[in-house]
Amino acid sequence: LGSEGVFVGQDLYSGGSFVYDPWVLYARGVLTAPNVVIAGIVGSGKSSLAKSLYTRSIAFGRRVYVPCDPKGEHTAVAQLVGGRAIVLGHGLSARLNPLDEGYRPRGVADVDWTAQVKARRRDLVGALAETVLARPLTPVEHTAIDAALAAAVDASEVPVLPMVVDRILTPDRSGDARLADDGRHVGHALRRLVAGDLAGLFDGPSTIAFDPSLPMMSLDLSRVAENAALVSVLMTCASAWMEAALLDPAGGQRWVIYDEAWRLMAHPALLRRMDAHWRLARHYGIANALIFHKLSDLDTVGDAGSAARALASSLLANAESRVIYRQETDQLGATALALGLTRTEQQLLPTLGTGQGLWRIADRSFVVQHQLHPAEFEAFDTRARMGINV
Repeated sequence: LGSEGVFVGQDLYSGGSFVYDPWVLYARGVLTAPNVVIAGIVGSGKSSLAKSLYTRSIAFGRRVYVPCDPKGEHTAVAQLVGGRAIVLGHGLSARLNPLDEGYRPRGVADVDWTAQVKARRRDLVGALAETVLARPLTPVEHTAIDAALAAAVDASEVPVLPMVVDRILTPDRSGDARLADDGRHVGHALRRLVAGDLAGLFDGPSTIAFDPSLPMMSLDLSRVAENAALVSVLMTCASAWMEAALLDPAGGQRWVIYDEAWRLMAHPALLRRMDAHWRLARHYGIANALIFHKLSDLDTVGDAGSAARALASSLLANAESRVIYRQETDQLGATALALGLTRTEQQLLPTLGTGQGLWRIADRSFVVQHQLHPAEFEAFDTRARMGINV
C-alpha cells in the first residue's frame, strides 16, 4: 500500500510496517470510496484499532466525529485530544434539535437551500415514524407529516419536534379535516420521542453549538441508551443533528465513526438514511467507519432478497476497506461469503490473537498486528475501565 499514511502496526507476512490512509488510497485510485468496515468479537481489539486510526489521523489534519456513542467509549478519547464529548441524559443541560438546518454551503440559493432542508426534515421525521411504528408509512401519513412540518416552519424560525407532533395530532382547522385521522398513528408514535424516557433530549432548540474547529466531537448516549426502549431512534436523532452540520464540502477530510451500527441497520427506514449519507461521503471528504461484532449482523436486516438486505449489502460494497478481527467458528461461512475470502483466509480468522486482523483492501489481503503506544493503551483499553471489548 506504500508508506504514506497512518502507522497501524506490523505486517505479519512481510515483517514490515503497515500504514493505512483511506484518503491517500482513494486519491491514488486504489479505492473507489474511503469507507471502512471493522468487525470482531468482544475482546478482539477492534475498538482500539478504530480509536488509534482516528486519533493518529488528527496529526495529519483530519477531524473526527462520532454521531452516536451508545456506550460512551469515545468520550475520554475526545477529551484527551482536545475535542469535546456532548453527554446527553436526563437532568443534563445538553439538548439537540434534530430539525436544525445544519451547515449551509456557500453559493446555495435561498430557494435551493429551503428545498434541501425541507427534504432532509421530511425524510428524518418519516424515518423516525416508520421505525417506531415498525411498518412503512401510508401515502396519507406522508401527507400528514408534510403538512405538519410546513405548519411548524411557518410558526417558528426554529421548528422542533413537539411542534410537528402537535400539528400532526391537531392540524390547522382551515385545512383538510381528515388530516387528524390520517396522521393519528404517526402523531402518537412520534410523541414517544418528546415524552417519557426521551423527554428533554430532542424536544427543544439546541443548547449545543457544533464547533467545526475542534479536532473531535462525540455524542455520548450512554446515560440514556441502556434504558431507552427506542435506542435506534435515539441514535438517529443524535446522528441527524451532527450529520447536518457535516455537509460542508470545504470542511476538510473527516472520520465519521458509527459504533454499534447494527442497531441502526436493523430498521429499513434508518438504513436508507445511512445509505444516502454514505453515498455523499466522497463529495464531502468523509470517511465513514462502521463497527460490528460480526458481519452476519447484516443477515438480520430484512428478509433474504429484500430491498433492506440489498441496502445493507451495498453499504458493505461501498466500503472497500474491510478489517476482520477474530470471529467465532460459526461465523466463518457468512464472513467468507460476504467478503469473498479464500479458504486459507477463512481458516485464519478464529486463530487471530488480540489486535491481529485480516485487512482486505480492494482486492489485496494483509494480516496485521495492531501496535499501541502505552499511553494509547491506557486511553483506549475499555476492558480495564468498563469490562467490555477493546
